[in-house]
Amino acid sequence: MGKPHPVDVHVHQVPGGVFMRRMRSSFRYLAGILVAIVVIIVICSNGENWRPMVKDHQVTGVRDSNNVGSVTTTRMRSQCDLFSGKWVFDNESYPLYKEGQCSFMSDQLACEKYGRKNLSYQYWRWQPHHCDLPRFNATALLETLRNKRLVFVGDSLNRGQWMSLVCLVEKTIPPSRKSMEIEGSLTIFKAIEYNATIEYYWAPLLVESNSDDPVEHRIPLADRTVRVNAIERHARHWNDADFLIFNSYLWWRKPTMKVLWGSFESSDSTCEEVEMVAGYKMALKTWSDWIQMHANHSKTQIFWVSMSPSHESSEEWGATKGLKCYNETEPIFKEGYQGSGSYPIMMQAVEDAIESLSTRGIKVQLLNITQLSEYRKDAHLSIYKKQWEPLTQEQLANPVSYADCFHWCLPGVPDTWNQLLYAYIFDRSMTLS
Repeated sequence: MGKPHPVDVHVHQVPGGVFMRRMRSSFRYLAGILVAIVVIIVICSNGENWRPMVKDHQVTGVRDSNNVGSVTTTRMRSQCDLFSGKWVFDNESYPLYKEGQCSFMSDQLACEKYGRKNLSYQYWRWQPHHCDLPRFNATALLETLRNKRLVFVGDSLNRGQWMSLVCLVEKTIPPSRKSMEIEGSLTIFKAIEYNATIEYYWAPLLVESNSDDPVEHRIPLADRTVRVNAIERHARHWNDADFLIFNSYLWWRKPTMKVLWGSFESSDSTCEEVEMVAGYKMALKTWSDWIQMHANHSKTQIFWVSMSPSHESSEEWGATKGLKCYNETEPIFKEGYQGSGSYPIMMQAVEDAIESLSTRGIKVQLLNITQLSEYRKDAHLSIYKKQWEPLTQEQLANPVSYADCFHWCLPGVPDTWNQLLYAYIFDRSMTLS
């Protein structure tokens, strides 16, 4: 074979029109790629310096050394526990929404509307050590929820987190493109344009109980009864959800619990009194078995929100005994503070249930909001909410007597819980993509 002819690459040998057309085509191609990359970065990052890293039950984040404020001086990355940090006063970027501008705000959570004058509780930002939480982007979340269901299941604290998430996203949606419906124990917020729903299902003890009525559930404490082996009546309302966020804690706070063997309708059922923790573990076993057998593990992302602490023992943080959270205006700044308003033994029971599922190849992500919430004695409803019943003269004379130190004002602490939820949802979304 003869020598191959040399390839002449001089541009002047290519006709000018052909060359220009090729250049324009190449430019359009490259421009399209660049635009796609920018869109992916903006939507997926949702934070200036944050990159998610998952390790067991812990989400970690890192700062890019090329960004201002980085904790590193090279391209090295340092892991960060999003649940370990401190509260920083930030009245420039917080609150993330205004109470009066949330169309569906509950009177049970509207502290400003019901007389609270000191609003400093709205301006505290959770700052993890060595990294930042990703910035909440309502549009990006709604796009991720397009044609999907996100359902909170649990007690009134979970309802508060649901209300927070509704307030966080609904401000970006025109009035005619959103709705709220109540169907028994299920409350449904719908973003019509996205065909997306953010729902809340009332199940305070997770399994069936005599407190399941969404309105008439105030059973005398001594008569509170659970069917620890029955969850199907609840589960049929959320078994096809794409995101499930569970909690159950507040209604278990009593030394013992009545357990019903059989149904509430049957005269043959028997009832026994068990230690609260034993009953809690039985309920968690029923829940975890349902997760294993019925949840769509390739579709549904499952979360458990750890216990939300109360602040009823004011002497524990150095205040006068008996005042509870009444008139508190600042967080607790002692790092690692733990009061008597949370139960480590219950936390351990949840972790054991999640670990048991993990050994069976099923991932449930724990959102450990307990420690960061321990610091926030200032952010509870206290006396600033709509009261279920008229207050007596004795109560009015002693506001501490009816101060609610369990639930949280909005905007407030539950918004941070949802920022953590947001971080995990987008980490999973980016992993799957």
